[in-house]
Amino acid sequence: MRLRFAPSPTGYLHVGGARTALFNWLLARRSGGAFLLRIEDTDRDRSRPEHVEAILSGLRWLGIDWDEEPVFQADGLERHRADALLLLERGRAYRDFTPQEEFERARDAAVAAGTGAVTRLSRELASRVQPADAEMRAAAGEPFAVRFRVPGGSTSWRDMVHGDMRFDNGEIEDFVILRGDGTPTYNHAVVSDDAQMGISHVIRGDDHISNTPKQILLYEALGKKVPAFGHLPMILGPDGKRLSKRHGAQAVNSYEEEGVLPEAMVNFLALLGWSPGTDEELLSRDELVARFTMERVLKKGSVFDSAKLYWMNGKYMARLDTRELAARLQHTLASRNASAEEPHELSDDAFQRMTAALAPRSRSLSEMATLAAPYVGPVTSYDAKAARRAWYRDPGGASEILARVRTEIATVGWEAETVEQSLRGLAGDLGVGAGKVFQPLRLALTGLPASPGIFDVLLILGRERSLRRIGRAIDTIASHAGQR
Repeated sequence: MRLRFAPSPTGYLHVGGARTALFNWLLARRSGGAFLLRIEDTDRDRSRPEHVEAILSGLRWLGIDWDEEPVFQADGLERHRADALLLLERGRAYRDFTPQEEFERARDAAVAAGTGAVTRLSRELASRVQPADAEMRAAAGEPFAVRFRVPGGSTSWRDMVHGDMRFDNGEIEDFVILRGDGTPTYNHAVVSDDAQMGISHVIRGDDHISNTPKQILLYEALGKKVPAFGHLPMILGPDGKRLSKRHGAQAVNSYEEEGVLPEAMVNFLALLGWSPGTDEELLSRDELVARFTMERVLKKGSVFDSAKLYWMNGKYMARLDTRELAARLQHTLASRNASAEEPHELSDDAFQRMTAALAPRSRSLSEMATLAAPYVGPVTSYDAKAARRAWYRDPGGASEILARVRTEIATVGWEAETVEQSLRGLAGDLGVGAGKVFQPLRLALTGLPASPGIFDVLLILGRERSLRRIGRAIDTIASHAGQR
């Protein structure tokens, strides 16, 4: 098998394109075949080098590697023209000198007269020009389009997803294969390129079904082997309509920036329109390759559920070894230009302890990086609602509790069990529940009303940073009380 992914560099790699690339890649790897990449850059006005790089970067992040050097469609323009001229020579295409305005007038008149279908109107208008005159006008440099002469009958194929498909050729107009400026149209360029690359299987979205009969006719007219075709169901938004930006659809690169793991994204994309045949949802890359078949591709569209993606991502994060997860978190923090609170950064042990403590609360590396902010950087503010509840209702009492905690942890052994026993004992001495001690302390240490276990927080920050933060909180409470 030789399969390909052929994106247009007029934008970034989006979910639909990534899913198409993945299905082609899975089938190629399952079959031991080749997965090729073609950049369809013939739209010079909209194609951008930065979009090419974004597409390649997105594929690399997903782990979708290609087997040969990428092909750029614009490099094949001369071949596209030669194939179009070959069809002219064989009588399978014809020159069309008709100006667009004249064609539109003739079409409108035919419709108004109720003469029926106008799929052969272009051929009728072109036939008014004698062959000798057409040759002379072409030789004189007059621009013309080349139209494919659609034969009678019907065109059919056995689709790998939808089964038997058939189109009445009478419903297909004589479509342009070469524009007046000498550039190829999409269908012609694709056929020429796929034939040149030896593509055996074409897997793409359902939106290309109407292109397939035209392409099959071109393969046959050029004397090329027709590849097998498979059309994937559309990816839908929650409202059942085609996924779009209004549903929050994003470029694949943005999911990387948001801290989604590539293995989770690949797993999620694979289940958009394909079933493993069981209720399993978490499948490794190797398992996907081993089990992927086109027979299990669904005919109906699948809904893109971002909540499920982040649920799945959380599951993948939980599977990672703490050291590996910590390394990925470090990378995410570095990309945010996060700076540690002076004068110390977290030790490796403290960073891993923090990672393990935050993992159950995080669905993405980005979310984890946000939760990590109070530990790797300074606390610059305190949650106002939590401060009113834990500090300002009884500022004297809160200050006393924090002062006692500061005294207690200044000399106590710095192990989790020892710190816990000490602080629970302090709550008993003060005659209050442990929460009355832990909540003012949690706010002092993190600025937040919720955090991992308070003893983990203390050990992550270390004794000196914890003491400084408690002192700052006591000053804050005193300042607030003085302003009342």
